[in-house]
Amino acid sequence: MAVVKHFVSKAKKRAEIDEFLQKKLEKAGYGGVNIAETPLGTHIVIYAMRPGLVIGRSGETIRELAKTLEEKFGVSNPQISVSEIEVPELNPYIVATRIASALERGVHFRRAGFWALNQVMEAGALGVEIIISGKLRTERARYEKFRAGYLPKCGDPAMKYMRKAEVHVQLKPGIYGVKVRIMPPDAKFPDKLEIVEAPLEEETAKAEEEKLAETESQEFEEEASEEGGEKEAAE
Repeated sequence: MAVVKHFVSKAKKRAEIDEFLQKKLEKAGYGGVNIAETPLGTHIVIYAMRPGLVIGRSGETIRELAKTLEEKFGVSNPQISVSEIEVPELNPYIVATRIASALERGVHFRRAGFWALNQVMEAGALGVEIIISGKLRTERARYEKFRAGYLPKCGDPAMKYMRKAEVHVQLKPGIYGVKVRIMPPDAKFPDKLEIVEAPLEEETAKAEEEKLAETESQEFEEEASEEGGEKEAAE
């Protein structure tokens, strides 16, 4: 039971840190965090569209973040580094935040969902799923799902490659939830085979001839050097 409490407490702390950074670094285009505990401390990688805003002038902002994480959340010796998000459309946090912002501006949920779906697929994603939940059209809460491409929900590819995020937004009817799952273009699947064409016979024969000619040339040079050495010894 103590082990279960340990992992629950650890997951809860991670969720609290994620929520804190999401609010704190909203203007920087926050795209998620990776936390790894090491013998020397806690290594934290923050993903953002604008790393300069995370670091701050002369590193002031990042020092404040480290101090807050250590004092408020009990993170031991936090070592923070920032990684820039090269393709925002493949980051589920960015996509979910954009959908939430569109809903706040009054954009219809279906328009926002399909727009984000097309943006992600055009960026090269193998698959994407967007779920918008809340009081969408009636007083009763429901959800709308948008899917495209190939997106496995279980197995090693889903655990290893799938990127997911969830964002909540407060609107007049109530709280809306936005869940985004993305399968990146570099994902590998055990049932997907890559066929490599065999080299042509002419190219193979040519390569063998060149290799044979190179070998004969080396043998000739070795024989010539041996004969030269014998003549010098005879003289």
